Amino acid sequence: MSYAVIKTGGKQYRVKSGDVIHVEKLEGEAGDKVSLGEVLMLGGDSPKVGAPLIEGASVDAEIVEQARDKKIVVFKKRRRQNYRRKKGHRQHMTVLKIGAINA
Repeated sequence: MSYAVIKTGGKQYRVKSGDVIHVEKLEGEAGDKVSLGEVLMLGGDSPKVGAPLIEGASVDAEIVEQARDKKIVVFKKRRRQNYRRKKGHRQHMTVLKIGAINA
């Protein structure tokens, strides 16, 4: 299979072997192997689409690092009411290197 569409952290990612992606935080340390089992589609010469998931398909990945994303600014304002609130945070994320795609 040349690529796969996986779902993790409520988002979908199109990945192929060797890709490095940033996903919402997964448990584990740098160097750990993880298996992503929610495969929605396998693409290539003969694509397979799941309904909603493909049975038995998985994507193997390695955790490169546990990091934090760019700062998110949350700003609330009600016009003409002198009401302003500003908060922010940095979301935790995991950097994954995609290994094998198992059909």
